Amino acid sequence: MTIEYATRYRTTSHIPAEPGRPYFIRKGEGDRAHLFGDLVTVYAGGEQTENTFNFFTCEGPKGDIIPAHVHPDTYEVFYVTAGAVRLFVEDTEGEQQERLLGEGDFGFVPKNCPHAYRMERHHSRVVGVAAGPGGTFERFFENLGAPTERLGLPTEPVVPPAERFERVGHQYDVRFLPEHRWHTE
Repeated sequence: MTIEYATRYRTTSHIPAEPGRPYFIRKGEGDRAHLFGDLVTVYAGGEQTENTFNFFTCEGPKGDIIPAHVHPDTYEVFYVTAGAVRLFVEDTEGEQQERLLGEGDFGFVPKNCPHAYRMERHHSRVVGVAAGPGGTFERFFENLGAPTERLGLPTEPVVPPAERFERVGHQYDVRFLPEHRWHTE
């Protein structure tokens, strides 16, 4: 059984809000949100780590590229546990790279580096960790997308209105780059 806690981010949370308290969560029972065609599940965030890092999974079907964005104050890692994910990244000098990451592969994106990704196979899953001086951004997913109690992918894609991208992104250290083009595709 999962203990539910109310937080300032959602009416109920499946992860305890108190830092310094050990806890356990069964597979998929963290705080879930649908965004685009994906399911994001947060297992640890700022509330548990005093805003030092977060730990989440993102799983989804083969699909479109997630929009290019940058985290001015946050480092992010991508560790693929199922399927395949193509990671696009640009360093601070403008050099672009892309890599197809399969199960067990790892990608690191420093702060201030534009990046995007695309699920390349159905049932792909990425473990994400983000940390930096600006805190954590795990509540971005439910504030831009839609919190859900459902296990599994959304039945219809959750596409937020355009005006919400900038407002929610600014709040969670995510700056979208709508004009950004990848030359590696």
